[in-house]
Amino acid sequence: MPSYAALLVPARYDPQLLEKACRALRRRDPQLRRVMNHAGPCGLETRHDPYRGLLRSVLFQQLAGAAARAIEARLKALYGGRYPRAERLLASPERDLKAAGLSRQKIASLRSIAAAFSEGRLSNRRLRRMDDDAVVEAVTEVRGVGEWTAHMLLMFSLSRPDVLPVGDYGVRKGAMTLYDLDELPRPAELESLAEPWRPYRSVASWYLWRVEDLPPPSAG
Repeated sequence: MPSYAALLVPARYDPQLLEKACRALRRRDPQLRRVMNHAGPCGLETRHDPYRGLLRSVLFQQLAGAAARAIEARLKALYGGRYPRAERLLASPERDLKAAGLSRQKIASLRSIAAAFSEGRLSNRRLRRMDDDAVVEAVTEVRGVGEWTAHMLLMFSLSRPDVLPVGDYGVRKGAMTLYDLDELPRPAELESLAEPWRPYRSVASWYLWRVEDLPPPSAG
């Protein structure tokens, strides 16, 4: 059985797969190609193991980045600069978590994640073995974990190359701008638009997040 430390090592995106994905996307989607030319090589990377990825996603929900990072730093400071193991988080006094800046709702959600891992209903190993749909179904049974969090888990903790986060504002806004839509695309519209990107929708989504960095057409 691997050590706890070994389980914290996230799977990585294969650089050759990312190169193959970029070649395919450039060929299939001229509009997306413009973003890719400006943004350069795909920077999609795996950031955390599944357990920590879920904690972080919930912590960052509905918060501005700077505020969320400040709370994250205070929370990790309680545990020696890292996210706590599930059992330690469950044993932490609520007053300490509140002092770090966590709301009662977020505390409940983080503890629900910790309980799922502590009780064995979820595990890093099991999630890595599941297909994408099974991961979404499993993690969204946990309080505070919705579809968006599940999609972030798939992309940034499990290195899945064909994820389309249909509820992500940045992806929807990027699609609206790039394809000159009148409004943010609904999930079904985004799914249809993304059909040519299969099986590399995670890579395409990463580039949609870069659309707002594009210079205006007149600037070159």
